[in-house]
Amino acid sequence: MSASYPALRLRRSRASAWSRRLHAETVLTPADLIWPLFIAEGKGVEEPIASLPGVSRWSVDGIVARAKEARDLGIACIALFPNTPAHLRSDDGCEALNPDNLMCRAIRALKDAVPEVGVLTDVALDPYTSHGHDGLVDAAGYVVNDATATLLVEQALNQARAGADIIAPSDMMDGRIGMIRDALEREGAHNVQIMSYAAKYASGFYGPFRDAVGSRGLLKGDKKTYQMDSANAEEALREVALDLAEGADSVMVKPGLPYLDIILRVKTAFEVPVFAYQVSGEYAMIEASVAAGAGERDVLVLETLMAFKRAGCSGVLTYHAAHAARLLNG
Repeated sequence: MSASYPALRLRRSRASAWSRRLHAETVLTPADLIWPLFIAEGKGVEEPIASLPGVSRWSVDGIVARAKEARDLGIACIALFPNTPAHLRSDDGCEALNPDNLMCRAIRALKDAVPEVGVLTDVALDPYTSHGHDGLVDAAGYVVNDATATLLVEQALNQARAGADIIAPSDMMDGRIGMIRDALEREGAHNVQIMSYAAKYASGFYGPFRDAVGSRGLLKGDKKTYQMDSANAEEALREVALDLAEGADSVMVKPGLPYLDIILRVKTAFEVPVFAYQVSGEYAMIEASVAAGAGERDVLVLETLMAFKRAGCSGVLTYHAAHAARLLNG
C-alpha cells in the first residue's frame, strides 16, 4: 500500500451508490442460481410444506410452470427432488429405476416444454427407500457401499435417458462417480454433466428437506457412516480430489453457510467449479427470522447468497432462487 490516511481514505469509494457498484469485487446474478423443486403426484397439485414456509411440492404441470418462471427470471437451472408415494417405497428403492417414475416424467415434461433451462437430478435412494437411507442396508443396519453404487449407476442412466442435463449423486458412496461416468460414456451420454455432492456433511440442517420428500420418520439410525463429520476439513479435500479424478465436472459442498471455509478451501485447492447447497434448514432459519421480526428477508437473502459467491462458488442451490432473481432483476 503506497499511501496512508488522510491521502488514502477507503470510504471515498463507498460514498455513493454508483461508486459502490463500480468497485464491487463480487457479482451475483440470476444465472448463478439453481432452484430446487419438489415433485408430487397428480395434476394441478400444490402442497405447501409447513417446515419450509413459501415452498411447495408441485405436480409435474406445476413443475413445468415453475421452470418457465425460472427461464423468465434468468435462472439457469432447476434441481428436482421427488416425493415418492409410500406404496412405491421399498427396502431396495427399486422405484428409482422405473423409467416412468415421478422424476423421469418430470424430466421429460421439462425438456419438452422448457429445453433452455437446465435440469439437475438427484441421484440417491433416500426418496425411494422405506427406511430413509441413501442406499441398501444390511442386516446390521449398515449402508453397504458397492451394491448401492451399482444401483446408483442404473438410477443415473435412467435419469439421463429421460433427458437430465446434470446428474448429481448426493449419496456419498465411495467410487460411485467413476462408475457413473463410465456408464454414461458407454451409453453415449457424453455431454451429461456430473455435479458431485463431494463434501456432504451429516448435518442437523436437513430436517425440512426430509419433510418435503416424505422421508421424515422413516430414517432408522443416522447417516454418519457415509456423510461427513462436521469436524473434518482435510477429509473434504480428499473427497473432492477423488471425485474429480473419477470424472466429476463440478463439485458441491453441503450444507452451505456453516461450511463457507470448506468452499473456500476447495476452490483454492482445485480451481474447479464449486457449488453450494443452501439447505432447507438454512432457508427455514431465514424465514423464521423474518417471521419473528428479527431480520429483513430481502437483505438476508442477498447477503447470504453473496457470501457463497465471495467464498468462491460458481453457483448456489437455494429455495430463495426465484425471490432472489426478482430482487436482482430490479
